[in-house]
Amino acid sequence: TWHLKKVPQIVSERTFSLDSPKFEAKTKLELNSVCGIECQRKLPVPSLSDLKDLLSYETIFENGTRTLTEVNVLGPVLDPAGNTTTRRSVRKKRQIYGTDSRFSIYDKRFMTNFPFNTAVKISTGCSGVLISPKHVLTAAHCLHNGKDYVKGSKRLRVGLMKTKSRGDGRKRKGARRNGMPSFQWTRVKSTHIPKGWFKGVSEDIALDYDYAVLELKRPHKRKHMELGISPAIKMMPRSMIHFSGFDNDRSGQLVYRFCSISDESNDLLYQYCDAEPGSTGSGVYLRLKEPNKKKWKRKIIAVYSGHQWVDVNGEQQDYNVAVRITPLKYAQICFWIHGNDGNCTQG
Repeated sequence: TWHLKKVPQIVSERTFSLDSPKFEAKTKLELNSVCGIECQRKLPVPSLSDLKDLLSYETIFENGTRTLTEVNVLGPVLDPAGNTTTRRSVRKKRQIYGTDSRFSIYDKRFMTNFPFNTAVKISTGCSGVLISPKHVLTAAHCLHNGKDYVKGSKRLRVGLMKTKSRGDGRKRKGARRNGMPSFQWTRVKSTHIPKGWFKGVSEDIALDYDYAVLELKRPHKRKHMELGISPAIKMMPRSMIHFSGFDNDRSGQLVYRFCSISDESNDLLYQYCDAEPGSTGSGVYLRLKEPNKKKWKRKIIAVYSGHQWVDVNGEQQDYNVAVRITPLKYAQICFWIHGNDGNCTQG
């Protein structure tokens, strides 16, 4: 069951203008992280001043101008949901772990309907997910390498799926089932990235703030995903997560997968969901029951960050990693969507 939680409040304090970036960084879809699972568990709990610094954020606008907004954090700041449990997994192959368990979605009855139609393509080569009529959630490293914004992010666009039939446009048997996705591209008005992302990359620690929110120049008219707070593994049915994105090795296809979580830290989910570059930035979701109702609801509880090498007992081990939406991150993303904290008190 989805459990309502009181979340902290993120309040804007001051906004400063920054120099325009160079937009010269290369997109890097595989990240290295020195701080592994055990290291993560030993990290000290951030102080209030640390949290204010980590959750302050940069905004980059369509015209290339940039601002830094300092925030204050009010209310309960204990992150995350129920802390962590420990599971040990054997070492497996990279990114595709054994038999490829991904599903390509061809049938446009699925492709153009919820939840698959909430998956979007980012023009820098990543995926994302619709989280409001005007906002997209994706991974920060799809846009910024920690030092500069990536090439192509100045004229950033988001592709929303539409379908077209193969061939010359004439109706033919099977055309309905074999539609291939094409994209309706929309310009991005502004992008928010938490300061914790820049801090994490520069100090080469775990990438707990690898998320960003894009505001579209014009709203779309389709159903979007709701945000939820990531529960502990033991609270997930069969520890199972789901996400869909546009993997590079299956060009032009929407790819869906599901798998169990192998391990977790306060901010990250470690798993062996089969994925390839291009699916980075996808919205990871659960399907749980609404409180006191029989209705089931899907909610985004993490952002797929991609393949990472992490330190485990002094050795490098690889996982596919997702950044959890904790109560603090929920409050921040909700603040970015609504522009105030009034709609963000319950997660």
